[in-house]
Amino acid sequence: MPLARLDIAKLRNLTKIQFEPSHQVNVIVGENGSGKTSVLEAIHLLSYGRSFRSHKHKTYIQHDQAECIVFAQLKASTSVFPIGLKRARDGAIDVRVQGEKVHSIVELAERLPVQLINPDAFRLLEGSPKIRRQFVDWGAFHFDVQFMPAWRDWQKALKQRNSLLKRGKISPNLLAAFDQELIRLGGTVNKVRQAYVKHLIPYFKTVLNALSDELDVSLNFTQGWDAQKTLAEALESGVNRDIELGYTHSGPQRADLRVKTKAGDALETLSRGQQKLVVSALKIAQGQVLTDMGRPLVFLVDDLPAELDANHRQKLCRLLESLNSQIFITSVGSDSLDFVWSDATDVRHFAMRNGELQRVAGDLNE
Repeated sequence: MPLARLDIAKLRNLTKIQFEPSHQVNVIVGENGSGKTSVLEAIHLLSYGRSFRSHKHKTYIQHDQAECIVFAQLKASTSVFPIGLKRARDGAIDVRVQGEKVHSIVELAERLPVQLINPDAFRLLEGSPKIRRQFVDWGAFHFDVQFMPAWRDWQKALKQRNSLLKRGKISPNLLAAFDQELIRLGGTVNKVRQAYVKHLIPYFKTVLNALSDELDVSLNFTQGWDAQKTLAEALESGVNRDIELGYTHSGPQRADLRVKTKAGDALETLSRGQQKLVVSALKIAQGQVLTDMGRPLVFLVDDLPAELDANHRQKLCRLLESLNSQIFITSVGSDSLDFVWSDATDVRHFAMRNGELQRVAGDLNE
């Protein structure tokens, strides 16, 4: 369900804006600091319950306000579907779906899948394994309904095990008895992750080839323990080390997605521009998997021209357009908006100035 209307209040320099975006392509142009990225931040907040710009909620709530509010009407086939989020300065979150209060951000994520491509997306390659696990887990969450409940309960079991280990002296037999649930749930998490990455790989190769026929990049999922052992065997063989260290060192919490070229790690062997193509391909491939499952999503593309030449920007736009999803793109200046869309695509052009958003007459094809 695309966003048919978006209301944002008291978020950064957006005191109050309301607009009706295209269900296809929306381009927001504005100077740095004008507020254009804050529109994407608000949409991201409405899906994830958190900002992609800061982990501290007080940074995006206007300094003299007690809360910020994001509200949207999602367009269903014959009706609209309202969702909303209010984040208070004290950290409290109020989430509403069709006017009813819900107790989990998952309710929003299920209804408004959002994928982000921005300069910070490089962290997918250069950041810690945790960032790549989050990438895999986002896809696994939408790919298999088993994943989220298993992941939640496994996280609880892992925290309980680590809490026991931190106490110091503990019987390996007691730990082994406690581990049964951790092993069962961790096995489900790993199984879904592996199935998802296996499904994702051909999509990734196809998208990357469409962006650049010169890049040969492979994806390899590592589960977080010796591939020749079961999780039960890995925990049993490492129990003394775990007791000594005070935490669990083998398991799904150590999983990673390795991105490599024939010459080695992609981060070390590719140029900055090539890395952005790889990251863009990963994100678009995730979107393609979802749309092929009948789940169109919203793409947020912040500062698209950065790091890419005009040719690759055009290829990226064509791929985004082919997803049949809603797209929001920001750019600093109209001189870099050399995008070309098909005549059938509804492109709406907006200008952001000092927290005020105005639609510009005409579209980018004219």
